[in-house]
Amino acid sequence: MSTPGRTEGVVASADAGRFALFLASAVVAARFLPVWLATAALAAVAAIIAPQALQHTSWAYVLPYMTILAIAALGQMLVIMQAGIDLSTPGVISLGGNFIVGVSVGSNHRLALGILACIGLGALVGLVNGVLVGIVRLNPLIVTLAVGLIVSAWSLRYSRDVTNSIQVPEALSSWAAEKPLGISAVFWTGAAITVAVALVLRYTAAGRRFQAVGANPRAAWMAGLHVRTHVVFAYTAAGILYGVAAVLLAGIRITVDPAFGAGYLLAPIAAVVIAGASLSGGLASATSTWMAALALTFLTQMLLILGLSAAMQFVVYGAAIIVGMLVSGDRIASLLGRALRPVEATAGNHPQVDVNTS
Repeated sequence: MSTPGRTEGVVASADAGRFALFLASAVVAARFLPVWLATAALAAVAAIIAPQALQHTSWAYVLPYMTILAIAALGQMLVIMQAGIDLSTPGVISLGGNFIVGVSVGSNHRLALGILACIGLGALVGLVNGVLVGIVRLNPLIVTLAVGLIVSAWSLRYSRDVTNSIQVPEALSSWAAEKPLGISAVFWTGAAITVAVALVLRYTAAGRRFQAVGANPRAAWMAGLHVRTHVVFAYTAAGILYGVAAVLLAGIRITVDPAFGAGYLLAPIAAVVIAGASLSGGLASATSTWMAALALTFLTQMLLILGLSAAMQFVVYGAAIIVGMLVSGDRIASLLGRALRPVEATAGNHPQVDVNTS
């Protein structure tokens, strides 16, 4: 038969556990909140100094291009969740776009082969990156930069010898121009991919294991999880998402030129960092990454409407990224964690109950 002292101790312990769980949830949520507030603030500023940026014609440009950046950023997010980095993104997008026009030869009947070649290229490059980083244990910054340079070189050669600026098949450009419910089909495709990634990471056992491995590889290894396999998977999945981004970009751009994909070297990394992902691995949010891509693309559009020179656009864009990193998720979570630690300690210091007392 349980005594009153034992019952009170159990209740106090349960209350302390719930409070600690609440504090942990608050810290995690706080790291992803700044990008949402910053995007709202950016929209408010645009309404004052550049109202044209909020008009329909502006959104017709912003939504498709932010979607492409978001898809590339989701791939980068998976890599960063395993405490890595991937600089092969522009090379994959460039050669993937050239594969679409080169394999399809402008024919709608061969479009599917071109898309498969593009996505297959992304998977292959991601697999190579993953093996070199996860299995061979090479530095991810150096490896992905080197692989990206090799892929970019092949893209230039393939473009010169095969594609010669052939347009993408009409079926792809026509699909990209469609606007279900008044919004680009590219946007809806990207939104569906983002939701799928978010659901897998949050609500499936495989997604939770993926986050756990990135957050603490040693503990995951001791628990019997294959850490290196998850690293290889992260880079391979990222390459596939880069290939998808190349397909969407080709549909919007219609033609593939030598500069195709060149703008996706650092922007996806910036989006992931601003979104609040932990650079040490583990925590990240697909929806916040999507919002960060929207903010960066909208900022670029607003600067264009304001008529700033190219040099000043880079200055403002770079300053925005620096500010975003100053209020990044790691810093916010660290500050909030230190502020709440005394409160959590107080909540855990309940009077000890002598359970042996009758």
